[in-house]
Amino acid sequence: MAKIPVTISSIYVSRGHDFKGRHGQTREQHPISKCDQVQCVAGKGIVGDRYFDYQENFKGQITFFDWQVYQSICSHFDKPDLDSSVFRRNIILKGIDLNTLIGKQFLLQEILFEGSEECRPCYWMDEAVTPGIEDFMKQGRGGLRARILSDGVLTTGDTMVSW
Repeated sequence: MAKIPVTISSIYVSRGHDFKGRHGQTREQHPISKCDQVQCVAGKGIVGDRYFDYQENFKGQITFFDWQVYQSICSHFDKPDLDSSVFRRNIILKGIDLNTLIGKQFLLQEILFEGSEECRPCYWMDEAVTPGIEDFMKQGRGGLRARILSDGVLTTGDTMVSW
């Protein structure tokens, strides 16, 4: 079993969708809440998030975004003050290439997850962040969608991930 140190640098939830189903319209403006911890429920998602109990076996019950990718975006697009909440991913994780977790079960803070697929960035990223960001993120930098396989609480800070 592989085990490496990681840091959960930020946790976000939003009760509403800003982009889903909005093609040809302006985005919604649902607030994103930064949290120190969230309750994960197996098969359902994160309590209080827009995708909680969305549909059975949903691939995106929780989403992760790589801190290094975030830093690369800030540098590449000269956006040093860009807030990581703009990507609308739940967990900003430092210390692991998230693409290595696609198709694997992994343990993070005693919660079991299954990496289902890469988060696919869409044209809304160009509006939400800056023009060109969608193409930049399509190069394996979109994040990770995952299923939650066991209940538990995720908190910010240093921890371990194992698979």
